[in-house]
Amino acid sequence: VAISTYAKYCYHKLQKAALTGAKKGLKKPNVEEIRHAKNAVFSPSMFGSALQEVMSMQKERYPDRQLPWVQTRLSEEVLALNGDQTEGIFRVPGDIDEVNALKLQVDQWKVPTGLEDPHVPASLLKLWYRELEEPLIPHEFYEQCIAHYESPEAAVAVVHALPRINRLVFVQPANVAITKMDVSNLAMVMAPNCLRCRSDDPRVIFENTRKEMSFLRVLIQHLDTSFMEGVL
Repeated sequence: VAISTYAKYCYHKLQKAALTGAKKGLKKPNVEEIRHAKNAVFSPSMFGSALQEVMSMQKERYPDRQLPWVQTRLSEEVLALNGDQTEGIFRVPGDIDEVNALKLQVDQWKVPTGLEDPHVPASLLKLWYRELEEPLIPHEFYEQCIAHYESPEAAVAVVHALPRINRLVFVQPANVAITKMDVSNLAMVMAPNCLRCRSDDPRVIFENTRKEMSFLRVLIQHLDTSFMEGVL
């Protein structure tokens, strides 16, 4: 394999890390993670990729799926473990070692087995959203979201204007499921995974955080997702 192939891949990863920071902080990777990273240039990860890239990766395995396998599989696992009845789901983090182990499994297209804590697949699902190369709601729609954070009609219109794959992923039922968390809490934990403020000004970030949560809360309350019945 040409060195340039590795160089291009590493350069692309470094650019992402410079923008988003280290995903595991200062914690060293284990042997399995290093082994997986060495093969990533040939088998790209579903984490940190663009939605279209994720759909291309699964085309051979799941040619008829309209939604990312990683998203639907983790959502199913959360529900199978009664996550919709678990207090603090999507807010309480799962054990970091279990989440990392599950990430390796999922990235190798393995169906998770032996899971007991719904917070683990829920945490990984949030991580997948958060690590998307471009946020679920693309940057060009960000200002519209911030401007219409109190208007149900305008907020819903923004979602309907999203690219098709973004729209389908965003309104997948697990995103707006009713849990023991109230609407405000659910919006609070999901907003950072769907929207990304690009400003470096702490005041702008602080003010927009409130608006991002309000925008998500409005959508959870008013967005009609009935058309997603049976869509995979």
